[in-house]
Amino acid sequence: MMTWLGHATVLLDIDGTRLLTDPVLGDRIGPLVRIAASVRLDAPDTLDGVLLSHLHADHADVSSLRRVARRLPVLAPHGAGRWLTRLGLREVHELSPGDELSVGSLTTRATPAQHGRSRHPLGPKADPIGHLVLGSRRVYFAGDTDLFPAMADLQGSVDMALLPIWGWGRSLGPGHLDPTRAAEAAALIAPTSVVPIHWGTFALSKFLHPANDVQLPARQFAALVRQRAPAVEVRVLAPTETIDL
Repeated sequence: MMTWLGHATVLLDIDGTRLLTDPVLGDRIGPLVRIAASVRLDAPDTLDGVLLSHLHADHADVSSLRRVARRLPVLAPHGAGRWLTRLGLREVHELSPGDELSVGSLTTRATPAQHGRSRHPLGPKADPIGHLVLGSRRVYFAGDTDLFPAMADLQGSVDMALLPIWGWGRSLGPGHLDPTRAAEAAALIAPTSVVPIHWGTFALSKFLHPANDVQLPARQFAALVRQRAPAVEVRVLAPTETIDL
């Protein structure tokens, strides 16, 4: 099973092992507020590991990490270890693209990503990664990334891809996928199915302008995938929704 908890936070339950990606469990990140349903993580003590893609505050949230990951293996990008251990996390494993590590019954392989490496101008730096989770189902968690040709190397190895398609506000900076580039990524990877993530969760205000259609990026993405990769099933979820893999 997999549950999209909002933004880039996904709970994967495969072969009896439960992994949580980029945990952001609160209702606020700096100036951003959660506009989706609040997260209720059932039985956090039954988690087996945490996968981090990079150190930006909306992916490596300090309070969330301290809440769920103090005693768990945390698979993080190279360069993140010292900062994470200073937060009180006891078991941090740094991975570079191509590195593999087993957690429970699953193996995670780090994959390349193109995204900013600094938490903020004076903060820690770590090279961003994605994660390919290998078990009876193969799930690719892209984290945060722009489109790059080597995504095609994953073709034939992914049952479900979790692809970021947006963010918040009216525009995206470099290092992100919008619905068009995310559909191109789906065509390159050619997974059996794809779930759009990193949309519809946070905004600069709960009082959105009436013309701001929160669902629009997901609808655009689904339509573009149907055009460019018709063999790929698109599964659009609401935050906190659970589906079978």
